[in-house]
Order: sequence, then C-alpha cells, then structure tokens
Amino acid sequence: MMKIFSPFGAAGLAVAGLLASGSAQAVDSSFSNIRHGKELVDAGDCVSCHTQQDGGKKFAGGRAVETPFGTIYSPNITPDPETGIGGWSDAQFYQAMHHGIRPDGKRLYPAFPYPYFTKLTRDDVSAIRAYLNTVPAVKSPPRAANLTWPLNHRVFMRGWNMLFFTPGTFKPDPNKSAEWNRGAYLVEGAGHCGACHTPKNFLGADKTSQALAGGAIQDWFAPKISGDLHDGTGAWSVDDIVAYLKTGRNKFSGATGLMAEVVANSTSKLSDADLHAIATYVKTMKPEKNPPPAPPQARMDDPKMKAGAAVFADSCSACHGGDGKGTPGLFPPLAGNANVQQHDPATVIRVILDGARTVATDAKPTTSAMPAYNWKLKDDEIAAVASYVRNAWGNHAPPVDPGQVKAMRENLREDHASGS
Repeated sequence: MMKIFSPFGAAGLAVAGLLASGSAQAVDSSFSNIRHGKELVDAGDCVSCHTQQDGGKKFAGGRAVETPFGTIYSPNITPDPETGIGGWSDAQFYQAMHHGIRPDGKRLYPAFPYPYFTKLTRDDVSAIRAYLNTVPAVKSPPRAANLTWPLNHRVFMRGWNMLFFTPGTFKPDPNKSAEWNRGAYLVEGAGHCGACHTPKNFLGADKTSQALAGGAIQDWFAPKISGDLHDGTGAWSVDDIVAYLKTGRNKFSGATGLMAEVVANSTSKLSDADLHAIATYVKTMKPEKNPPPAPPQARMDDPKMKAGAAVFADSCSACHGGDGKGTPGLFPPLAGNANVQQHDPATVIRVILDGARTVATDAKPTTSAMPAYNWKLKDDEIAAVASYVRNAWGNHAPPVDPGQVKAMRENLREDHASGS
C-alpha cells in the first residue's frame, strides 16, 4: 500500500483529504484554524519553555525550569505518538490545558501555567492543538522532575488545586471595550503574564491580591507592571508599552534575560491590534500606591554612597550619563527607572555581575550590551554602586547589602557550571 507523506502531520493529511474532495471552504477553514493556533502559541511563548536552549528541537521539551521546590523539565509537545502528544485525543489535550490533568489522570505542576490557560475558550484550545499537529514530530522522552518531598508526589497537587486553582473560561466584562477584553484575555490567559510578574506565596501560588506587582523568578525580579509611577509602568503610555513588546525597547527600558526571550519568541510576533489590546488592559491596572516623591533611602553623604558614586563615574557614566539619563533607544536611563527601583534588587545585582544584552527583533535588529563586572568589582563595590543608582537622581529604594551580592554571585556561578 502506498503511504502518503505530509510535512504537516495529521492536520496536513486532513487538509489533503479536503483538497481531494474539493471542499475549498473547508480547506480555508482548516488553514485559518491552524494559523489562529500559531498566533495563540506565539502569545503563550510555548516555544521558549518547551525547547531546550542551545540547539534543542522546537517544542521537543527537556528544558530545565528552576523553581523554589526543585527542577521541572518541560515535556515534549510535538505530535510524536510515543514521547509527545501525538497519541492524545483532543479531549485529553483540553483536559491538560483547562484542568492541568494528564491523559493518565496525574496532575500537572503549575510550572505549566494551566491556572492561566484554563481561561482559554475550547475553540482556542482546539486551534492550538491543530497548530501543534503541524510541527515536526520529535522523539524526545520526558525527564522526571527533581522536586523536594512531598511535592515529588503529584497526588499532592490535588490539595494545591483545591486551595489555589479555580478552573473557568474567561468571561468578558460587558462594561469594558472589546479591546480591553481582548487585552485581559491575552494577559490573564494565553500570555500568562502573572506567572512571572505576580508574587507567589510559600506554596508557589499567585498572591492574587497583588496581581502584576512583580515577582522573583530564576535569579531575576520580574518588575511590577501595574500603574505605579515609582516602580511600575505608570509613566509608560500605551504606545510605550506597545514599542517595548514589539521591539524589545522603548525610552524607559530594554528587554534582557527572560523577558528578552518573551519578546523574541512571543510579543514581537503578535499583531499590532493584540499589542494595543494588551497595553490598553495593562494601563488600567490600578497602582498599589502613588505617594508623593520620597527621599532617597540612603544618604548621599554616606561613605557607601560616595563609594558607589565613584564606581559609577568610573564604570557606568560613559553609557548611562552622569545624570543617569542614558542614551535614548540604546542605553536605558537609570533615573526614574522602575526596574532599578523595585523593592527586590535581584535584577540590578545580576545585570552588574553578569552583564546584559538587549534582544534583537525584526523592528530593532541592532542590540546594545552591558559588560559583566563580576571579574572587576568586589561584592562591597557592587553593593555600593547598586545602592547609589537606586537612590540617585530622585530614585528611592532600599540599599543593597554585600551579602546579597555574594549570594547572587554564587547562584550565577552554579548556573554557569550547570550550563543553565
């Protein structure tokens, strides 16, 4: 018997059959559904988590996801029937996305953001499945999670779900515009922005009362993206947010680290309409507080601040300017920078230690970079300059202790040694 090869997997064979039967309308509908599924997969940044770094096959899984409770490895979501999701039914795929339950009945860990994906409509989940059916199948057996007891037993996820998970499809707010509702659907659903940008409790669940108020993740601090003027995006306009998500930079900031992946693999691929919808929604997030400008939390005449000012003048001012205003579109300003003023200084410390590079996008292919200073500056010097930039030019944030720098240096050394 002659076998038909289709580079698009089961979905491609289905389309081929429709072509043979002359159903042009059905063909258009199938391709439209696949295209829509790809848009949702892009919005969810699925490729970043489900692809190993440094040359892994797309969607074949195996990427290590560090959590406070141990390491989880992302699964293979290609249509391979043995090691991927090719053998899953559409109902089983929906069950995983909507309820966090695998075909074998075991519970998924919320490192897979089903608490957000549960908001997706059944049609959108079907479209995602239709697109994933078209990606090349890869044989890539799953790796077992390495978690601390008792979380290494998935049965405990039943209790976690009872406490922290409420399944349910997104319901539009009739008092809001269609654009706002589209933005809310993307941010709270497919985009799962709160998975990084919302703080977690001691069991790893979102503190829902502090939605988008910033969260620690893998030795970074995902900043607050609510409307606070001091350490949020309150000063950003809708166009500023769109520019950042589309190009990886705006006049306030440049995307690096984990957010660089999000921009490269997700937001830069979204339509302008969806980016405007996201920005419209984010701009309505109420600030926790917008108090009058506060004084610096470290005195400029303090010896530590003087030492920090000296380090800044020697190593930082050439790019960021003595006034902290940076170079528009190239080197971000530090004065008034929300990232710099987060209560958790992890990102500031990490960037000084390890350096950083902005993301390259189609709209902005030229990147800018900051060198690493881990070889040059001691822990107390990095603490001093970090404290300085967090309290100079009208900024105000808690000063940094050398112990915090030492801990980050050790964490990064371990990460580099393990290749993560």
